[in-house]
This record gives sequence, structure tokens and C-alpha cells, in this order.
Amino acid sequence: MTEEFKLEVVNPEKSFLLKEDVTEVVVPAFEGEMGILKDHISIISFLKPGIIKVYSKSGEEKYYVEDGIIEFKNNNLSILTSSIFSVKDIEKNKIDEMLKVAEKESAKDNISDQAKFLIDQKIEVLRSIN
Repeated sequence: MTEEFKLEVVNPEKSFLLKEDVTEVVVPAFEGEMGILKDHISIISFLKPGIIKVYSKSGEEKYYVEDGIIEFKNNNLSILTSSIFSVKDIEKNKIDEMLKVAEKESAKDNISDQAKFLIDQKIEVLRSIN
């Protein structure tokens, strides 16, 4: 019996990724990193800045995501996000630019605790990619 399920990642511009042969996806959920395998219970969760790891017959792929919502139901994983990039394709200067903007935001005095947490997460992940 096959251990594969379907993954679809959608961002505002288009359907970013569609794969039918996924064996595992690890997502950066607010509750912590969450691994999803075939026949996982139905779930809806929010994403925080981090790396989505997709494992399939074609190998491992990593994507940087800033936010979003995941839904897993009937062996279909849907990820809706406003910002996603392939880690291997992203240019170093783009990461540096995003890092500078995030560091400026983090240094502001009038930032809420939740916003500070998310920006600090973003900074940590961007530094790890860099």
C-alpha cells in the first residue's frame, strides 16, 4: 500500500506547488514543527516564519514561508501562504534585504509582543538560510 498523499501550496499569484507523491511534510506551525504523514488526523493550523520540508519520491525540497494556514484532510495537504520561496533558488541578496527589513522592524519601540515574536522567528530562519 502506498504511503503517499497530495500536497498543494497556493500563494496570491498562483498555485505554487502541486505534488501527488509526497511521503512527509514538516511545517513550522505555531505549536512547533509538525510532521504530517499519510492518514494524519484532520487538522487546521497557522504557520509561523520557517522552513517547510517536503519529502517525496523525487527527494527533499525546502521552502521558506513567512505565514499561512495549513489544512490536512482526506490525505490532501493544502498550504495557503502570502509568501513562499524555494530555499535553493532564493538569492543571497534577497535574503540579506529581507533580513535588514526584519531587523529594523524588530528594533522598533512600539511593537507588540506577538509581532516581535514573529519577526524574531523570521530573523532566526533567514540567518539559518544565509
